[in-house]
Amino acid sequence: MTSMELRTSLESGDDVGSRRLSMDSVTIKNNGESISKKEKQKKNKERTSFVPKFGCFRSDYDTPTVERSDGDGNFDIEPASAGVIRSPTHLVFMVNGLVGSAQNWRFAAKQFLKKYPQDIIVHCSTCNHSMLTFDGVDVMGNRLADEVISVAKQHPNLQKVSFIGHSLGGLIARYAIAKLYAKVITEKSSQRNGECKSDDSKNPLPEENSKGKIAGLEPINFITFATPHLGSRGHKQAPAFCGIYTLEKAASRISCFLGKTGKHLFLRDGNNEKPPLLLQMASDTDNLPFISSLLSFRRCVVYANARFDHLVGWSTSSLRRRAELPKRQNLPRSDKYPHVLKVEAAKATNTQEDTSLQAQVHRCKTIDMEEAMLRGLTEVSWERVDVDFGGSKQRFLAHSTIQVKNYSLNSDGADVIQHMIDNFLL
Repeated sequence: MTSMELRTSLESGDDVGSRRLSMDSVTIKNNGESISKKEKQKKNKERTSFVPKFGCFRSDYDTPTVERSDGDGNFDIEPASAGVIRSPTHLVFMVNGLVGSAQNWRFAAKQFLKKYPQDIIVHCSTCNHSMLTFDGVDVMGNRLADEVISVAKQHPNLQKVSFIGHSLGGLIARYAIAKLYAKVITEKSSQRNGECKSDDSKNPLPEENSKGKIAGLEPINFITFATPHLGSRGHKQAPAFCGIYTLEKAASRISCFLGKTGKHLFLRDGNNEKPPLLLQMASDTDNLPFISSLLSFRRCVVYANARFDHLVGWSTSSLRRRAELPKRQNLPRSDKYPHVLKVEAAKATNTQEDTSLQAQVHRCKTIDMEEAMLRGLTEVSWERVDVDFGGSKQRFLAHSTIQVKNYSLNSDGADVIQHMIDNFLL
């Protein structure tokens, strides 16, 4: 009887009231859904704030920044200081290694801006990423040189430039600066010749103005992290092969799987007329001044893993002969930088021995190419920083940890990055 009355009331004059009641319940339900949707949208908004867009984003490194893309995938990282006009004069170029990307330098870039928010622009290069890193040191060096010129044009206030490369990125940067150094000299020379024709060279361009410039900027810091400066061929330069000759020889033969880059790293690209590229890069050639371009920097630094780096050995990354490597147990650790073992003051080795390219071409079959590269590269005053992740859970990832490639996996290298930043010349 009650249910019949209820049905009658729903179908009759009480229909309006019941509809109001049902609408109220729907409203409550919809409000509940809208509230939950708002909460989800808010969470999604917070999450997307980490995505590198053209605006400000906040990362887990606690440093608000802005990423500005140039449309080609490259991006500059700048501090997100609302209302603050910046006029930085120092460009810091960061170069990734084999199968790497610009994202590998994100942590270091943010720490740089945290300390020097008004002074620098950090540019993380992406012209050589992932599979493009198999194209060869020379091809990648040319790409990087073009990128440096492009970025410099976008920032007319720039006066100085520094390069920081990880692993293969250090070799790419060495090739690029030689290309840029040569380009500046050529442009200056043509201007000088033009002035001589029109004005009896009353005020000739000073010789020093055509030297020591990289893309028209004053070179300040050249820094590498775990870079195989002497290549990866034999002599425990690639520790993963445990110094076993058979494994090193096999790796050298299959280096073609890494494309042209593999041939360069394992010194298999030479012929009767030309020595391997890395050997050429240990001296000034007719085309590219590899050593002169390095000498133009006020400071050259190598950071090297003393152990646990299975890809790049201590000798090749620190530019030392194996007999010159210090004993780890005798190296004190720093209190401020617990993974930094030793800082060897910058010094150059002067040798009277002929290390010209022509001599290398005729002698590369009989002399140790590694020794020839060392003699050439140590004409530069290198500051050597030895690093040891012994005792760290991340020690077996030392090759990436020294760079803090991924903070969640390589955070123990943060003190090494801080050491670089604290000693960086502005």
